[in-house]
Amino acid sequence: MKIYLISLGAGLLVGVVYSLLQVRSPAPPLIALVGLLGILIGEQILPLGKHLMRGASIERAWKQAECAPHLFGMLPSGSDRSQSSKGDA
Repeated sequence: MKIYLISLGAGLLVGVVYSLLQVRSPAPPLIALVGLLGILIGEQILPLGKHLMRGASIERAWKQAECAPHLFGMLPSGSDRSQSSKGDA
C-alpha cells in the first residue's frame, strides 16, 4: 500500500509541475517521452551519487549502481527473435 501512496504523491507532484508549465495532461507524445526520460535518469542520480561519494570512479559507480540495465532494460538479441518466430508459426 505504501508504494501506491508514494506513486500517487509523485503523480501529484508531476501534475503540479505540468500545471506550472501550462502543459495539458495527457501531455503531447514528445513532452511525455522527455518527461519519462527525466524520470529514468532522475532515479539513477542518488545511487550513482552514493557510489561516487564513496570514492568510486564514474565508470565503476555506473556499474555498481546498475544504471545501464535500469535505463535500457533487457535489450533484444538476435537469438530471441528466431525463437519467437518459430513459436508463432
